Amino acid sequence: MYRKSVKISLILVYLVIVAGAVVRMTGSGMGCPDWPKCFGYYIPPTEVSELEFQANREYEKGQVIIVDETLKVAASNFTSAENYSEENWETYTKHDYAIFNPTHTWVEYINRLAGALAGFAVLIMAVLSFKKWKKRKRITLLSWLSVFLMGFQAWLGATVVYSVLSPVRITIHMVMALVIVAVLLYLLFISEEKKLAYEPNKTFRNLMVLAVALTLIQVVFGTQVRQFVDEQVKIFGYSAKDMWLENPNLTFYFHRSFSILVLLVNLVLWWINRKLQPKFGKINWVLVFIFLEILTGIAMYNFEFPFTSQPLHLVIAAVLFGFQFYLLLESFAAGRKLKTS
Repeated sequence: MYRKSVKISLILVYLVIVAGAVVRMTGSGMGCPDWPKCFGYYIPPTEVSELEFQANREYEKGQVIIVDETLKVAASNFTSAENYSEENWETYTKHDYAIFNPTHTWVEYINRLAGALAGFAVLIMAVLSFKKWKKRKRITLLSWLSVFLMGFQAWLGATVVYSVLSPVRITIHMVMALVIVAVLLYLLFISEEKKLAYEPNKTFRNLMVLAVALTLIQVVFGTQVRQFVDEQVKIFGYSAKDMWLENPNLTFYFHRSFSILVLLVNLVLWWINRKLQPKFGKINWVLVFIFLEILTGIAMYNFEFPFTSQPLHLVIAAVLFGFQFYLLLESFAAGRKLKTS
């Protein structure tokens, strides 16, 4: 039951990464300008009229309307009069973004629902981990650390909204998602009942550390390139995709060239693995995902960002990191038997 809960949690966290990638692709990051609710509602509005002042309507504390391109928050529960009265409302002070786009709102809302579902799954996993406390305290402690990290990630999501999509905070938000993936993969690894004792190879292990680090660096630079694209979108619009990378900045060239280093290091790992007995089978999947990552990157640059290419590029990077990290765990466990759960 515990291992199944870890797997379900891992799948749902990856689902959140997919949803976040779609949010980024569609420019829906500010679809819900407040947090944890969306325009003050647990279920967001679908039409702009729901966010306009309405006479003789019952408003609940925290509900939001848009007045003169400004977010106004109900100060208390009340029934509105015929005319708008400033005394019943407070100006939203976290930021001054006050645009309603129903598509963006619901894309962001679905992303938040996926996050809540993943958080709930991680909480169940942590509760189940109490059964491991007597024999494997580390499993229980790390399971509850995962709960804390999910809460911290939710808070980071709120700060991203409050900052009106600050590039630095978006990057931290993405890296934290990969940290959560790493913790869950470690829990999955140490709770496995049977281990295959791989032949220890120090060179392979050290190169795996380097490979994981390079992937993380590549992800960070990828988020910065995406930020540059977002800025270009604001200038030229969504329809002018051919202009988005017309004059790319230095970060783009570094990100593109860095992929060659990532590929070379992992090819060396594949070559070393050919001589090992038994072989690390996941290295083949690592190369598959690297080539897919390169192909989606080429598609975005040369074919004007085909539909879904951007989220695929990010999700493949996250899956690649997962395979590399699990392979890293196996390489460190090579030559010794691990405790069983």
